[in-house]
Amino acid sequence: MALAAPQPALAGGTVTEAATGRELIMVEQAGCEWCKRWNDEIGPIYPKTREGAFAPLRRVDLRAIPDDLKVTRRVTFTPTFLIVNDGHEMARLEGYPGEDFFWPLIAQLMSRHLGLPAEGADLPES
Repeated sequence: MALAAPQPALAGGTVTEAATGRELIMVEQAGCEWCKRWNDEIGPIYPKTREGAFAPLRRVDLRAIPDDLKVTRRVTFTPTFLIVNDGHEMARLEGYPGEDFFWPLIAQLMSRHLGLPAEGADLPES
């Protein structure tokens, strides 16, 4: 499976694709300093990780949440990371706590809500 190149931070536009399967959706907005920090620290490597292979990243703008995304409650903060399956929010991480906390938190959420296998186990086919 080929991994998509990381998308640039939003600059007045929305990057979306049809919701299918497992996704990590980053809700962001222009001018968000914590979004920029995530983009600098995590963005380039996320698609190359087991989490990125398991739940590809999709970016959406805070003010243009697509109709195909069913959230459990309104998204207020950026960045907000939505753990999504077939277009339905399963869990969320609000804010970016830094890379040392992001990885274990996102792996735990994906494991609990999407069935991400334990470290060292093979990933299921998409």
